[in-house]
Amino acid sequence: MPPDSTTAYLERHQPEKNMRRYYRLYVTPTLFGEFALVREWGRIGKSGQRKEEWYDTFEQACVELERLASKKRRKGYCDVCGI
Repeated sequence: MPPDSTTAYLERHQPEKNMRRYYRLYVTPTLFGEFALVREWGRIGKSGQRKEEWYDTFEQACVELERLASKKRRKGYCDVCGI
């Protein structure tokens, strides 16, 4: 996980399958005093998909971010720094 626990950017490359994918997670406050965990994913260089999940507390959103990032790492995604 990058030093900032509110963001994660992961990529998965498999040249033999022509696979280059990204998965981005970040926590952001909402206008209603809650926190949104935003997930974006797709092929690198293309428009991807986006999903938001709202949580009552910042801590809940961060726990879910880490859970999802760990799940992606187990599937072969690697952290990319500097994004």
